[in-house]
Amino acid sequence: MSDITIYHNPACGTSRNVLALIRNSGEEPTVIEYLKTPPDRATLVGLIQAMGMPVRDVLRQKGTPYDELGLGEPKWTDEQLIDFMLQHPILINRPIVVTPLGARLCRPSEAVLDILPQPQQAAFSKEDGEAVIDSKGNRIGKL
Repeated sequence: MSDITIYHNPACGTSRNVLALIRNSGEEPTVIEYLKTPPDRATLVGLIQAMGMPVRDVLRQKGTPYDELGLGEPKWTDEQLIDFMLQHPILINRPIVVTPLGARLCRPSEAVLDILPQPQQAAFSKEDGEAVIDSKGNRIGKL
């Protein structure tokens, strides 16, 4: 079993790219399709703390009930925002990856490279064709 876990949405291109980058490092992660198996409160709070992000930064707006629920209003506490994420898991931004090197919301998908314990093993391009890893396993472009 891997010490890498991805909170994954297979309908999300960024999430699919992150999963492919993890696999390109030779690891087979534990894949949690969080829309089918949402985290409980303790797990979600632990992930947010491990990522060191404000709760609001973990909220997804696009394609969610964010606007209908008025979640952009400052009146909501972190606890209330977490309640909304537990009631509507689509509000949890993705993908979240946990490795022995840390936890991260991997947007853009290349962010996962900073927390993978093993190097990339082969060239890799995102689904849109953007090259991310060269044939020697080195990151292309921005660091």
